Amino acid sequence: MPRRTFLSTAMAGVGFVAAGLSSWPSQLLALTKAGAEGLVDQLVADINQVIATNKSEASKIRDFEQIFSRYADTAIMARYVLGADVRTASPAQLRAFTDAFEKYIANKYGRRFREFIGGTVTVTDSRQIKAGYEVKAIAKLKGEAPFGVSFLVSDKSGRGKFYNLFIEGVNMLLTERTEIGAIMDQNGGSIDKTTAALKR
Repeated sequence: MPRRTFLSTAMAGVGFVAAGLSSWPSQLLALTKAGAEGLVDQLVADINQVIATNKSEASKIRDFEQIFSRYADTAIMARYVLGADVRTASPAQLRAFTDAFEKYIANKYGRRFREFIGGTVTVTDSRQIKAGYEVKAIAKLKGEAPFGVSFLVSDKSGRGKFYNLFIEGVNMLLTERTEIGAIMDQNGGSIDKTTAALKR
């Protein structure tokens, strides 16, 4: 579905500091209900700011990669998608995989951000969960019926970031785990080869 493709590969999608992007909201220094909602609002605002520029697509994708790095907890995501293999990875392997995964997922989702043009994502509610907050929103993309999106936000990495998305109940992080698992299988279960494949 186009809308699932967009948000599960665009919002997830998931800390970036690019020239001209909005400043980090002060309320996010300590994660609260308002801070978690503010993070999602600011994420959408920064995406819209990049879309509105006259930069080339390649330049916009670089900005989107920075946005994803800023707002998404890619370290948590990387460990999750590795699954049980994370226990056998050395610290150096884990760092290399996390770096490759961040670039892979940010580039993958960043290329779909242009589908956000003419659309809106509006925060409607949030609730506290064990790992932080679930922020609920309604997405309205051009030519699509409105649909629900939930961002899971935590500050386990030291600052508020989202670490998962649910688009109409579809778990983005679980989808990525399946896809990375398939890449691992294609590379004989080798973390190093999988990292190299993500870099390509």
